[in-house]
Amino acid sequence: MKPVYYSEYLQLDKILNAQEEESKKNGVRADDEMLFIIIHQSYELWFKQILHEVGIVRETFMKQNIEDNSSDMHNAVHRMKRVSIILQMLVDKLSILETMTPLDFLDFRDFLRPASGFQSIQFKIMEALLGLPFDKRFGQQYYLSQLNSADVNRVKDAENSVSLFTLVDQWLSRMPFLDKQTYWQNDNDFFESYRQIYLDSLQEGEKQNVESFDNLFMHNEINPERRLGKQANRSALFIMLFRDYPLLNAPYQFINSLLDVDELLAQWRYRHMNMVQRMIGRRIGTGGSTGAHYLKAAADSHYVFKEFADLTSFLIQRNKLPALPANLAKVLGYSV
Repeated sequence: MKPVYYSEYLQLDKILNAQEEESKKNGVRADDEMLFIIIHQSYELWFKQILHEVGIVRETFMKQNIEDNSSDMHNAVHRMKRVSIILQMLVDKLSILETMTPLDFLDFRDFLRPASGFQSIQFKIMEALLGLPFDKRFGQQYYLSQLNSADVNRVKDAENSVSLFTLVDQWLSRMPFLDKQTYWQNDNDFFESYRQIYLDSLQEGEKQNVESFDNLFMHNEINPERRLGKQANRSALFIMLFRDYPLLNAPYQFINSLLDVDELLAQWRYRHMNMVQRMIGRRIGTGGSTGAHYLKAAADSHYVFKEFADLTSFLIQRNKLPALPANLAKVLGYSV
């Protein structure tokens, strides 16, 4: 086996010589352009790692049979938690970029046109593979307008791929725990019992939740406003309610990790928006976007897993939960 040398293994000759300052090419001194380049290069490296992790999780959920107590499920939780830690680091890394003042940025900003973070292909691919659909995207008119044809095709390929959101919807729809014939005696339905307990728990002013409950969990009609199907909604809420059972703990942790990803992406967008507003005010972005205005609108609307967060509106206290059938309780508790 050939010995491995540190700098060769990491290809440091390529990485450490990949910072070419546009200001220097134009004979202008701009001391902070090196920081600007390194920050953005490191972001792209971490986007690559996120895509790697999400790709592994998508492969797992493409399987028709995922045992909830298997290594597959725990590995999916582990990898999505890693994605969350990476995203938290990317949020915190903005503090380094914020040490650059508006005048420091203006020293080299005009040399960057029309390049922009808006052209980050990996970020667009990441959003698409997580499950942000094009029709929910803000700024559709210039979403792909600043990209070359090769990158447009890469983004469209990602959008045409099955997203993690869709795979999770399919996984939840296959869960057997609410199957009347398997676990619920006398053809009882868990949600028929749960509905009355939930309605009794509502406070004055919350009665509008009755219609929402029925639309999500009781009716068979397709709700055009939601991408999660009825069975997926039911399974996800069931997991949230009975997460203390060992078999449902990993699925609960996984759903929770999706909400962590959404929250951290929102934090990153808002933090980025505030930084841009401080840095360039009302100016348009170097790539032609509306700058801070675009970032705020995207932050308000680009939630991928919001439908899971909405389900918490329908939780009740543990001590009011209806008892599960004994045979189902044994399965969920690993009893034999």
